[in-house]
Amino acid sequence: MSTICDRQIIQYAKKGLIEPFNEAQVNPASYDVRLNGSLLLEREHDCDYPEEAIKCEGRWVKHLCNDSGYALKPGEFVLGCTEELFNIPPEMEAVFQLKSSRGREGFEHVLSGYIDPGFSGRLTLELVNVNRFHDLLLVPGMLIGQIRFMLLDDRPAKDYSKTGHYQNDSNVQFSKVDVFGNEIPNQESGLYAVSIAKPTAFPET
Repeated sequence: MSTICDRQIIQYAKKGLIEPFNEAQVNPASYDVRLNGSLLLEREHDCDYPEEAIKCEGRWVKHLCNDSGYALKPGEFVLGCTEELFNIPPEMEAVFQLKSSRGREGFEHVLSGYIDPGFSGRLTLELVNVNRFHDLLLVPGMLIGQIRFMLLDDRPAKDYSKTGHYQNDSNVQFSKVDVFGNEIPNQESGLYAVSIAKPTAFPET
């Protein structure tokens, strides 16, 4: 398994790996990604959400950022997504990492940035402000992170297009799977953080 370099990223991008693709965002061994304007904000109370919010779903509030952005409070957790769509071929895997500049500003990304072979769609990002005293601004189009692409030694028997829960997601998406690996039937509720039901089946390891 090996990480591909800038020339290879450009070659794969011409085949549809990244949409839209901007060669200026290519690094020596990664590709910079921008933040989409759609966020999911965690709700504290049923009626506690910003005026710009457009719809509530359980614990989440859908929010569309304007050009002035969204002020992420210290300790606040939000879900966002990339502006780019990715079409990962079955012989490749990828990993999302924050831009180092964003990390130095106090952004944190929860460690769930792995991208399976065969994935297609926008990447949902789990963002936290770890500053103690200062807000951080989330602005549509900002450079939020970078993707590193690795070629596999062999193709999987079943890639993510056959097994994935988040295949073809075109927007920010909350969890579709409970803590036992079972799909949550009522996606409109958005109440997925704690499951008190016994698992119907444990996922295979």
